[in-house]
Amino acid sequence: MKKFVSTLIFTMSAFAMIGQTIVTTSVEDKKVILEEFTGIHCVFCPQGHAIAQAIQDNNPGNAFLINIHTGSFANPGNGEPDFRTPYGSAIAGQTGLTGYPSGTVNRKNFPGQEMGNPGTTALGRGQWTGASNIVLGETSYVNVGVEADIDVSTNEIVVHVEAYYTGNSPLGSNFLNVALLQNNTLGPQTGGNMGDEYVHMHRLVEMITGLWGIEISNTTSGTFIDETYTYPIPADYNGVPVEISDLEVVAFITETHQEIPSGSGAYPTYSGFANANDAYARYVDEIPDQCGFDFSPKVNVQNVGSDEITTLTINYSVNGGASQSFDWTGSLTSLQNETIELPAISYIIDDVNTVSVSIQNDDDNSNNTVEGTFNNAQEVTTTVNMILNTDNAGSQCTWEVVNSGGTVVYSGGPYGNNENIQETFNLPENCYVFSIYDSAGNGGGSIVLFDENSNVIISSSGDYEAGISAYFNTNPLLGVNDTALQNVNIYPNPTSSILNVSNAENANIEIYDVLGKLIFSRSNISFDEKINVSKFQSGTYFIKIAKDNQVSTEKFIIN
Repeated sequence: MKKFVSTLIFTMSAFAMIGQTIVTTSVEDKKVILEEFTGIHCVFCPQGHAIAQAIQDNNPGNAFLINIHTGSFANPGNGEPDFRTPYGSAIAGQTGLTGYPSGTVNRKNFPGQEMGNPGTTALGRGQWTGASNIVLGETSYVNVGVEADIDVSTNEIVVHVEAYYTGNSPLGSNFLNVALLQNNTLGPQTGGNMGDEYVHMHRLVEMITGLWGIEISNTTSGTFIDETYTYPIPADYNGVPVEISDLEVVAFITETHQEIPSGSGAYPTYSGFANANDAYARYVDEIPDQCGFDFSPKVNVQNVGSDEITTLTINYSVNGGASQSFDWTGSLTSLQNETIELPAISYIIDDVNTVSVSIQNDDDNSNNTVEGTFNNAQEVTTTVNMILNTDNAGSQCTWEVVNSGGTVVYSGGPYGNNENIQETFNLPENCYVFSIYDSAGNGGGSIVLFDENSNVIISSSGDYEAGISAYFNTNPLLGVNDTALQNVNIYPNPTSSILNVSNAENANIEIYDVLGKLIFSRSNISFDEKINVSKFQSGTYFIKIAKDNQVSTEKFIIN
């Protein structure tokens, strides 16, 4: 595991009741610090996430969440993100947890509710709400306030923490802890039913004050503490990129390394912007294979200036074709980003296609343009076969075939356990998407989809979590024998005016567009036939040549 060693710069003020700005000196009730121990392969962890989030939502400003990825369920598989930290094992090790998800509420023992042995602090997810309500009704002897600012020019966060003791701590020394969290990280989550798009929140990435915090040696009534920490934010943790707009800070005090009398949290403010008006076209959302029909690209735009953005003009095109314009209105404050769905655009499809997006001129035009690519969907015959083998949970398996108009033309499931299902689909020329789903989010039995020429559309042993999809385009011309007439030559390809067909004397010729519509035919052609195609629109076509009861088809492009 990669370990990031940080440099901490901090100052401590005198322990005197003067100068406090973000903490009250009045007696307050405790605030909840819920540390949840979780992992991407834990099937019940999404339930824990939802329970914890509900506690925070129901107690705004009084409940703070720290999600700690640790244990075997947090171990990433091949190609999966590593959300673990150097601190998780030690923090979890003092709780007595016996399963996942588990959590501690202010690292406090709740007799009779322990997940493990008596006296330990780990609680099952069913106990978190009740334990939080108990803590929220207790008086705290110390108040905590925290604020933070990130300088975007240096990528440093400055965390300012204040604490005020309204009473005496039962211990002569306490410890101040500052946790750095990241929100809105997309990744896999077993049981989340979102594939790799599960949104991970409150994810611990760093303990700025170290594993167990900084010691406070004076814990009597009237003590005031003022500390500031400057921490350089790295580009990533364990290869997972840091998104500074998604960072969060939680500060709390502990008695030894256990019970937390109170804490607080904050989202950083931002400073150090180079420009006032600066929109950044970050990326074009991944585009699945297409079949040439109009579609709506999506572009993610971020405000990297100091001023709010309320309007944007966005220009976009596909494969260098006609540009289309869209006027967006909304609100993007500094470092906020939004994925904007653009109106559908027409285009001529190639094997590999490029979407180009640009936004209006602003203070920095170097980040105003972005591109994305997508492929032409696989062309298959109009007859498609499916072989599906369910696993021991066949009732979780369903599938469907949907055409370009959004109509479900075939569907199936749920099934019994360990069944073998074979289906044949007769699909007129169109663009289709085949999807198979597992309601438990942990994959199912094997699946293969293939056409009558044995072209594989989708194949999986069953490790598809919540499901997988594949786009394909049926073409009635692909079902014919294309091994005959091998000596026939069609050139040039691509062409713009004249298409030459040689060595096909006395054959019959038909030309079809990509949707299978006949647009040209001629009988008994000469040995070297010349066909004027300049009157046809640019795009992909199929030429069908029949001679002596043999048929050959070939694709060609008019540019």
